[in-house]
Amino acid sequence: MKKNEFKILFFLVFALFFIGFLAQYSTNGGFNCSVQKHLAHICMCIIAIYLTYIVDLKFWNNYAYLFYSVIFIFLLVVDILGVIRLGAQRWIDLYFFTFQPSELMKLAIVFSLARYYSMLSTIEIKNIRYHILPLILILLPVILILKQPDLGTAGLLLCVGLGMVFLSGFHLKIFGIIIGFGIALCPICWFFLHDYQKNRMLTFFDPSKDPLGIGYHILQSKIAIGSGRILGKGFMQGSQSKLNFLPEKNTDFIFTSIVEESGFLGAFLIISLFLYLTFYFFWAASEVRNRFACLMCQGLGITLFLQVFINTAMVIGIVPVVGIPLPFLSYGGTSMLTFAISSGLVMSAFVNRKLDGTKHSRSHF
Repeated sequence: MKKNEFKILFFLVFALFFIGFLAQYSTNGGFNCSVQKHLAHICMCIIAIYLTYIVDLKFWNNYAYLFYSVIFIFLLVVDILGVIRLGAQRWIDLYFFTFQPSELMKLAIVFSLARYYSMLSTIEIKNIRYHILPLILILLPVILILKQPDLGTAGLLLCVGLGMVFLSGFHLKIFGIIIGFGIALCPICWFFLHDYQKNRMLTFFDPSKDPLGIGYHILQSKIAIGSGRILGKGFMQGSQSKLNFLPEKNTDFIFTSIVEESGFLGAFLIISLFLYLTFYFFWAASEVRNRFACLMCQGLGITLFLQVFINTAMVIGIVPVVGIPLPFLSYGGTSMLTFAISSGLVMSAFVNRKLDGTKHSRSHF
């Protein structure tokens, strides 16, 4: 094993954690309660990475459906007893901590689909009837998350699920027909959106129509990013975030806060780290021999890429504003934990890449 290749993932993850801590420190104006909690989340995630790494991959394979079922039940609980914040019912309050099941469903979808497709033969994968169950596994949580309402996470889960179906070896022509049929249904889906979601879509094309309402977020984000120029305004010198013109500056718009202070160079560094990390996930998938581990790494790579793309595209106005946090950097324990676990899983898969099974070896940790 090449130890340097293995250490790259550590460097990428911890570099993002460090940048995220500095960003939270800056946006909060010092080491206040929120920053302390974010630091506690980072420590929790580091422990989660290690624990996920040392757990045999057979565990995730054997209990993939159970994990999916538990998270799905949590989604049902959210629909009944969930905590409402900012007009959305997405969280479960367990008194000593609050978590968002829809974030963990990203892992559950990947586990369950990887388990299912790893058990199919090449002939079975070409048969369309064997893809009915995966589509049900994808659509059930998507429907529940849409009810919260959380269009961004629902759309992300749908894309991740369909991406794994495609990578499993599904017939290309049939897959294209299904995608085309889904696109044709988009006008019908418009009538099922909430009013604020429709307004977001309409304002996306022209934010200036409602500069103090729906268009306020994206206009302020563009102003902050543009004012950063090449080198930025300096650490803790971002005027848009410090004067609270920039909404959700430490969560969904953390990338904007960072770029305002570090400029184009900061944006280039962050995007480069994420691209390298995404490449590592897919590269690890190409190296492993175990079918479940390969599909799992691919699914986690799709999830990471799509979430980074949607968040960064959102804050610069390429896609409509949706509630998607930036992995490792945005404030929020459940989101950070999800991608910390993803990193630990990829580490585990890479260490055992030459094994046909999943017997664990930790000699290079």
